Amino acid sequence: MPVTRREALLSAGALAAAGVLPAVQAPSNKSKTASQIAEDGAEPVCLTDFEPLAKQRMSHLAWEYINGAAADETTVRWNREAYQRMRLKPRVLVDVSKLDTRVTLFGQEHAFPILLAPTAYHRLVAPDGEVATARGAGAAGATMVVSSFSTTAVEDIAGVARAPLWFQLYAQTDHSFTHDLVQRAEAAGCRALCLTVDTPVAGARNREARVKFELPPGMSLPNFKGIKEVRAGASHLPRGQDIFSSILDPELSWKDVEWLSSFAKIPLLVKGVLNPEDADRAVKAGVAGIIVSNHGGRNLDTAPATADALPPVVEKVAGRVPALVDGGIRRGTDVLKALALGARAVLIGRPYLYGLAAAGQEGVTSVVNILRREFEMAMALTGRTNLASIDRSVLWT
Repeated sequence: MPVTRREALLSAGALAAAGVLPAVQAPSNKSKTASQIAEDGAEPVCLTDFEPLAKQRMSHLAWEYINGAAADETTVRWNREAYQRMRLKPRVLVDVSKLDTRVTLFGQEHAFPILLAPTAYHRLVAPDGEVATARGAGAAGATMVVSSFSTTAVEDIAGVARAPLWFQLYAQTDHSFTHDLVQRAEAAGCRALCLTVDTPVAGARNREARVKFELPPGMSLPNFKGIKEVRAGASHLPRGQDIFSSILDPELSWKDVEWLSSFAKIPLLVKGVLNPEDADRAVKAGVAGIIVSNHGGRNLDTAPATADALPPVVEKVAGRVPALVDGGIRRGTDVLKALALGARAVLIGRPYLYGLAAAGQEGVTSVVNILRREFEMAMALTGRTNLASIDRSVLWT
C-alpha cells in the first residue's frame, strides 16, 4: 500500500525521536500558503492533516505549549474519545437539497455554529499572529474570540476583522484595570465578553515546565499593558514551587461575575463550566450564556470530557441561556453530536492554530471551511435540514 505524505511525515518524526534519523532542525516559523501546500502535493483534506504540517513550521517550544495538557493528558484524550464513541442514526429519503445552518446568539446571526475559541500567543505560531487569524476567520465568516493573552492588541485585531469578534477575559486582581480592559474590548467592537472562570491556578502542565515556557524576545501581551507583573518574555506559569501566577486571579468569585454584569455593555458569558450547579448559579448571577469547557484538558486532569459534561449542564440550565461547548471537535460529525446534546454552537482551538502554522490566514480559513462542509454533510446524511431539527434522536442509543 502506498505511503501518504502525511504518514511519511509522522513516521519520520517517530524515527527522529527514536534516534534512527537525525532530528529535524527548528522550523523557521514562516508558514506556507494553502496554494504552496497544494503544490507540494500535501493539501489537507481534513483537520488532522494540518497537524504534521504545522509541526514542521513550529518551534519545539510552541509545539509543546499548544499540544500540551495537564498531568497525564487524560482529559484531553477523553475530549476526542467522547465524540468518537457516539454513534449517529442516519435517515434516508429526506429532501436535504436545502440546508440552513444559521444560528442566532445574543441577537447576532451566525452563518454556521462554529466559532474560534480563545487561544493565546498566536505569534508563537505565525509571524502575523492574531492579525492573520482574524483575517482567516473573516474570509470564512467565522466569529473569533480574542484571548486576553493575545500577542496583538485587541484594537489591532479589530482593525483587520471582517467577521464578528468576541473577547475572552482573564480578570485581574486590579479591578480598575479589569474595568478598563472590558471597556477597551467594547470600544474595539467586540460583541460578547467571555469570562474564563476555571483557572484560578494553572494545571500541572508538564510539557510547558519541561521546555521552561516563556515568550521569546520581541513578544509581549499588549492587552495587559500597564500591569507591572507582565513583561515581555513573561510566563503565565508560577515561579518555583508556588502554585499562584501573577497574571491569574485566585480570588475570582461570584461577586466578580455580578460586578462585571453590572457594567458590561455586551453579553457576558462564563467559560469553563462543567458542574451543573455552577451553571445554575451562573444563570442566577445574570450571565447571558455558558461555555462548557475543560480548558482543552490543560487544567484539571481526569475532569470529564466536555461532551459528557454538556448534557447535565443543558438540563440544569433548561433553556434559560444558551450553552456552547469546546474541546475535542475535529469532525463535522462532532459538531452535529454537540448540537444533538444541546449545545447551540461549538468552539475550536488547536485545529485552527495548526492551520495558522501550516498556511497562515489561508490555513485558518481552510480549517473552518473543511469543518463547516463536513458538518453540512453530516446534517444531510442524517436527514436534518436546519439546526432546530438536530436533537437527541440523531444519536444511535
